[in-house]
Amino acid sequence: MRIAIINDLLGSGSNGTFVVTYNLLDHLKAQGHEVRVICPDQSKKGDPDYFVVPERNLGVPLNRYVKKVGVSISKCTRKLMEKALEGAQYIHCITPFRLARYAADIAREKNIPISAGFHIMAENITAYLHLDKLTALNTHIYKQMYKTLYRKVDCIHYPTGFIKAHFEYRVKKSMPAYVISNGADRRFKKEEVARPSKFDGKYIITSTGRYSREKSQETLLKAVADSRYKDDIQVVLAGHGARERYYKRLGKNLPNPPIMRVFSRDEMVKILNCTDLYVHPAYIELEGIACLEAMKCGVPTLVSDSPYSATYDFAADDECIFEDRDTRLLAKKIDSLLADAAERERIGKKSLASEVKYVDECMAQMDAMIAAVLRKKREQADA
Repeated sequence: MRIAIINDLLGSGSNGTFVVTYNLLDHLKAQGHEVRVICPDQSKKGDPDYFVVPERNLGVPLNRYVKKVGVSISKCTRKLMEKALEGAQYIHCITPFRLARYAADIAREKNIPISAGFHIMAENITAYLHLDKLTALNTHIYKQMYKTLYRKVDCIHYPTGFIKAHFEYRVKKSMPAYVISNGADRRFKKEEVARPSKFDGKYIITSTGRYSREKSQETLLKAVADSRYKDDIQVVLAGHGARERYYKRLGKNLPNPPIMRVFSRDEMVKILNCTDLYVHPAYIELEGIACLEAMKCGVPTLVSDSPYSATYDFAADDECIFEDRDTRLLAKKIDSLLADAAERERIGKKSLASEVKYVDECMAQMDAMIAAVLRKKREQADA
């Protein structure tokens, strides 16, 4: 079967929507499907698996910012999208922007089965503008997403029940849907790892995620600054993003400045298996796979109780939850756990036993979703 995957933001970075796109592409190809990715990633030009559309020019300041975030923003016409979808028998949209909207209109006209994933919250968008507290604005964006894309597709893929409930509450609609996790990488597992000598005598606290407002890494850095163990703590912030300079400035106030960079998956497995405590301070989080992968390495985790974060639901128990962006109380949680090795071990074992699904399991469910949508579409055509 010829399947088209659409991602308006695919570029050179490594955030969640990129990982989802590549995981789905690899799985579908392994099942024998012919897959084409439609995206603005100019580095993919000439690759037979990609139909690359032009990048949108936003002007020098915004172009610089978008590049720093690590994405490309698409510029596409209806005519170009029709060409890209020539011969497609199924369409799956990763992002809810212009490419997906063109695709949904074409799918309806040509009766092509189409599904759309829900991987971007309205709050992710408004957080960049410091407007994420404006509930009316977020609701308006959700309603626009519904109007321009999600009401037009045959089903929606939600990575968590949290985002399904959140979206349906905002738009006051219920649509055909599947809740399927994006899945943890099977490489993330508990194993014996030699701790590098540079970490001798240090507690390692790790947090993974894009350097952005909604990921709220400053909450962790400020809490560590308030910790009575601050002289003995080494923070590892795995990621990159627009707030890198800000976090480096904050980190200079710590006795041990944070280690900040992008790590390979294999490097992250080793780091997590050396980690004493994983902290997930994001206050806007659709799933939080990085936290789940830490749990699969048996790392005791602390998770924000933000009402806009799905990761809260994955906490091993109540002792692993801290008040959203409360640096003083987070510092107390950190101090309590670092002082109690037995408690860290208890929580680590409980995290390890959590029911986290792996990528291959989740992609098999995605394949089953596609088959179900196709079957229903044929039944409707035959009725």
